[in-house]
Amino acid sequence: MKETMTSRQRVRAAINHEIPDRVPIDLGGNQTGIHKLAYEALCKHLGISDSVVIMDAVQQLAQPCEKVLERFHVDTRYIRAGAGSDYKGGVVIKQRDGRTWHDLTDEFGITWSMPDDQKLYMDISHHPLANATIRDINDYPFPRGNDPARFAGLRERAMMLRKETPYAVVTGISGVVYEICWYLRGLEQWFMDMLLQPSFCEALMEQTLKFWLDWFKGFLDEVGDIVDVIMIGDDLAGQSGPLFNPEFYRKVVKPRHKKLVQYIRSRTNAKIWYHTCGSCMTYIPELIDNGVDILNPVQITAKNMDPQELKNKFGKKIVFWGGGCDSQKTLPFGTPQEVENDVRHNVEILKAGGGYVFNNIHNIQAGVPAENIVAMFDAAYKFGFYS
Repeated sequence: MKETMTSRQRVRAAINHEIPDRVPIDLGGNQTGIHKLAYEALCKHLGISDSVVIMDAVQQLAQPCEKVLERFHVDTRYIRAGAGSDYKGGVVIKQRDGRTWHDLTDEFGITWSMPDDQKLYMDISHHPLANATIRDINDYPFPRGNDPARFAGLRERAMMLRKETPYAVVTGISGVVYEICWYLRGLEQWFMDMLLQPSFCEALMEQTLKFWLDWFKGFLDEVGDIVDVIMIGDDLAGQSGPLFNPEFYRKVVKPRHKKLVQYIRSRTNAKIWYHTCGSCMTYIPELIDNGVDILNPVQITAKNMDPQELKNKFGKKIVFWGGGCDSQKTLPFGTPQEVENDVRHNVEILKAGGGYVFNNIHNIQAGVPAENIVAMFDAAYKFGFYS
């Protein structure tokens, strides 16, 4: 098999439900990345020298270097906006409960913490609106989404990728309208709010929606004519089904999702990529109705997420980005041959007729054998060609 397209042409064909020369391959996003420990082991295995740069502190994801991306025929390159001018954050080392902690307080005032003796991920240790009333929401110092400092140099970086490389230009994650609410509130309290005081939920979501509408105004002013794919998302489902009542989604969450998606669509020709983990079959028609073009991560190991059924039902209406390998069992615990077999099975189903971009299901986690990572991407390339 021989490549006949550039990476950008290949990705654009796939996301337009056309048949490219081969399935595009992705690595390096906030939901399609690799944990620093897995990356270190992978580089050692490949004989590639690279100092680890953390591009996502919460998930402890490494920024893959060009040698790794080229080795795996990766067709995407990422751009990300920065923080507002008022944000003075950074990781702070603190002593607490007899342990050393790495604390990071984000722009919304949410604190994420990671113990020094673990160094795998950051979890939320402070929900700033945990005890808030609905009156407190209007007084809370939400960050300014349209702060120009966020987008300084962004157009230059995006234009460099467009003019000097053959790769598709993809954005980091944004548009997190729903999840930030429970980050601010605390998950248990937020679930109680959904049942007992939905007006509180609506008021808080109005604030997060405003932030992202303002953010996208500035972002799209800079690069709306350059980017190929825009990533937004909130987790709506778990392993066995929706995380909360779908009627709440339709009544409260969806109108705000749709408003954001339609605003983005009015400002750019880029395709809109929506991230939700889990058994999200229930929500796929809603996402399509919102105007979403792409679903990620396609968690085929969750309930009712059989790849053939997904392809049959929705393959002509939405692009699948992910679903490449069972990331809960086969990738971390299988043999390289088992990984190759799994990838071949999934790719052959999902690539049919176009509309598919390859990635592992979510990020590659710490402890995944380097041999299995290599087997996964090599199989994606080997079996991704269209005859």
